[in-house]
Amino acid sequence: MKLFKGLVSAAIMMLAMVANAEYTAGQHYKVLENPSIPRDTSKVEVVEIFWYGCPHCYHLEPTVQAWKKSIQVDVDFYQMPAQFSRKWQIHAQLFYVMEATNVLEKAHGAVFEAIHKDRKWLLDEDDQKAFLAQYGVSEADFDKHYDSFNVRRQLKMADQRVRQYQISGVPAVIVNGKYFVDASSAGGQDKIFGVVNYLIEQERKSLKK
Repeated sequence: MKLFKGLVSAAIMMLAMVANAEYTAGQHYKVLENPSIPRDTSKVEVVEIFWYGCPHCYHLEPTVQAWKKSIQVDVDFYQMPAQFSRKWQIHAQLFYVMEATNVLEKAHGAVFEAIHKDRKWLLDEDDQKAFLAQYGVSEADFDKHYDSFNVRRQLKMADQRVRQYQISGVPAVIVNGKYFVDASSAGGQDKIFGVVNYLIEQERKSLKK
């Protein structure tokens, strides 16, 4: 816990330091060829594309959560699981089951910990049931949502969005459906949200026009 709090504090300090930096298209971020329409056009949308099994996503998660606490009300942030293989799809399904059963907020980080710290990959349906039972999800509720129309629809929509973004790896952050940022473009994982903040400011100006 102390380590996690230390990482969060460091992340907040880092974000503050890079808040006023200037960044260049094609160098620090990529302009998407096929932009998408944000789900709420009155706000600046920020989407993190991730996979629970990705070690880079796991190490970025404390920074994501620290940054999330700093955003203003005109920013619409959410996370979206990629589905580049069967394993990824299984974890994406778990993500949307957690969302449907209203435990995503409290169980999301624990999934990362289970996989990367406890080496429990949660690829089996029964393992997922047992895991979510710790957060009050009954077997009946799990079964109700696991292969539901809503979860399947969410999976399809997420896969379509990720394909539209034309990304090949995670973690990646998409700003307002227009810009792509990852560790490579930003110059390191610790710099991703500095670029994101810069892009938010640019899009915020457009919203105010």
